Amino acid sequence: MERRSLLRAAALGGSAAVFGGTLWRGAAHAAPAQPGTGPYGPLGSPDANRIRLPAGFTSRVIARSGRTVSGTSYTWHNAPDGGACYADGSGWIYVSNSEINPSGGASAVKFSATGAITGAYRILSGTRQNCAGGRTPWNTWLSCEEVSLGYVYETDPWGTNAAVRRAAMGRFKHEAAAADPVRKVIYLTEDESNGRFYRFVPTTWGDLSAGTLQVLVAGSATSGSYSWANVPDPDGSPTATRSQVSGSKSFNGGEGCYYADDTVWFTTKGDNRVWQLNLTNSTYELAYDDSLVTSGTAPLTGVDNITGTSSGDLFVAEDGGNMEICVITPDDVIAPFLRIDGQSGSEITGPAFSPDGSRLYFSSQRGTSGSSSGGITYEVTGPFRA
Repeated sequence: MERRSLLRAAALGGSAAVFGGTLWRGAAHAAPAQPGTGPYGPLGSPDANRIRLPAGFTSRVIARSGRTVSGTSYTWHNAPDGGACYADGSGWIYVSNSEINPSGGASAVKFSATGAITGAYRILSGTRQNCAGGRTPWNTWLSCEEVSLGYVYETDPWGTNAAVRRAAMGRFKHEAAAADPVRKVIYLTEDESNGRFYRFVPTTWGDLSAGTLQVLVAGSATSGSYSWANVPDPDGSPTATRSQVSGSKSFNGGEGCYYADDTVWFTTKGDNRVWQLNLTNSTYELAYDDSLVTSGTAPLTGVDNITGTSSGDLFVAEDGGNMEICVITPDDVIAPFLRIDGQSGSEITGPAFSPDGSRLYFSSQRGTSGSSSGGITYEVTGPFRA
């Protein structure tokens, strides 16, 4: 498998972090990631929040569904899902979707330079089942509706500008989005058992009001070459977008999506895979597949949201499994980074790093109760690799 090391650059968290250049390139089409010793060592005993972390890391609760965010008057939304971080002067903002239907939408929490919470507020309302999404290079949040004929909404993390529906990006069961500033496109996943992988090519980069929706065309194998074809009717009615282009490749339950350094990774929950598109040579391959683990128990199941760091590490959250976030290193080693105990009825969502890479935010969507009203949003701080 070809993995590219990411530049050690200042990288904003979220699936649309922008990197440039290449430090090294591995051999193409080697084996997918295999279990091994992770860069942070073994998980410790559960802490006060029942999170098992490597030595040197600590956790805190940022918000709970249905409760006021500490230090603010804002009530945190139910079923927290996809998220991203944004620099805000010397502080930062973490945005989070709400995967409920109706209502949905998204909220934000604001932090000072020391990590203290200074505000919380709504940035999107009146939408349905907002699952994942993606950060744009111009600092907006693309919030995606995971419903039939769902839309993408472009939102303002600062809550100043009204959210805008981006119909040109297609109507389908949207999951995640990742921006590629080199090719000036947005990649999109579709959460259907026969979903497709798309890219949206804006007429003008930085303006998502108009453009062309395209779908990935490839064979049925798990590696090979690919191309793009225009979707004739992005509106998806009467024919679903995934059924409009002959030869478009089917993916079993598209979930998270992350771009960095001429590579885009995305996950499929139906077959527990992490896919990798090598954008410079238009090839695809598997970065991880639980059925191809050659020894021991597969550490990652129920693959869902994905993000990465400037060190080249990928962090993949589990929907179910044993409630872990696993790390895949540039050396193709996969290992648990953290585990949440006592929340088997939930899923981990919204992993995103603070601008300086020292804090990881994520949620347990249904918490200890197993209900959307039991969501918990966390922060983990520690010596992440630079």
